[in-house]
Amino acid sequence: MQEHSSFENLVKEKFNGLSAAQRKVAAHLLQHLDQAAFNTVVQIAREAEVSETTVIRLSYALGFSGFTEMQGKIQQQIVLGNAHAQPTNRLQNPIESGEENLFRRTMENEIAIMQHNLAQLNEAEMWKAVDVLEQADHILVIGHRGSHAAAYWISFMLGMMRENVHLCPTGGNSYEKLFSMNEKSAVIVISFPRYSKESYKIAEAAKMLGSKLIAITDRVLSPVGRISDITFLSEVNVDINTGNSSMAAVHSILHLLSLGLLVKNRETMQARQERLEQIYSSQDVFIE
Repeated sequence: MQEHSSFENLVKEKFNGLSAAQRKVAAHLLQHLDQAAFNTVVQIAREAEVSETTVIRLSYALGFSGFTEMQGKIQQQIVLGNAHAQPTNRLQNPIESGEENLFRRTMENEIAIMQHNLAQLNEAEMWKAVDVLEQADHILVIGHRGSHAAAYWISFMLGMMRENVHLCPTGGNSYEKLFSMNEKSAVIVISFPRYSKESYKIAEAAKMLGSKLIAITDRVLSPVGRISDITFLSEVNVDINTGNSSMAAVHSILHLLSLGLLVKNRETMQARQERLEQIYSSQDVFIE
């Protein structure tokens, strides 16, 4: 048993080998870790709509000696403050709460999501991702539809720091970006509901070429989460009335990646920035 691996990662590692019923239980447990830490086998089986035997067999499939050990792993994770429980606060209906509170409530919800991201931040995983980006010969950034703005931002920031950073376009020519990808390359894929099929297919293709996959998504068992080498989780701040969403919390995770890369290569980055500034000045790029 991998003592230092989170329950989410244990499920992810074994997921492809689970039966359909076991996958159903695993997904239920990940969505309700707080309750799973104390519910009985009977309660979990009833809520997941499977047999009690399936719950027990899942514990064996994940490498535990039984249900009790599996539940102990979940309890330990929650006690240590590493459980990926999702923030429960949501924007209230402006008609009910008063439109004058809309902006404040939106900001408060954004702060709550970021606080949750801070609580579950794994700095070792973050530095691992930074190392992957530093050593990669090429970096491909994928993010379609609502995720494209965040993908553009991180590709721009990384492109200021190093060579061979490529952004997947939103309209055509996406698969051509795979031409230079190999086992020495890295992919950043940003994917949130509703998940883009194109983002998944391109990420999967890069993975098949041997590239390391870093996913920023909402759950370990999301389509890209299941195939990623490193996964960072966040929510997006969705207005339940309009469906509009803010990805400020996602941007904060991307900022950490760019910051880590900058810190590890400070001298190289400074020299590159000085060269860029010379180009900017010669071409009169900025007003000030």
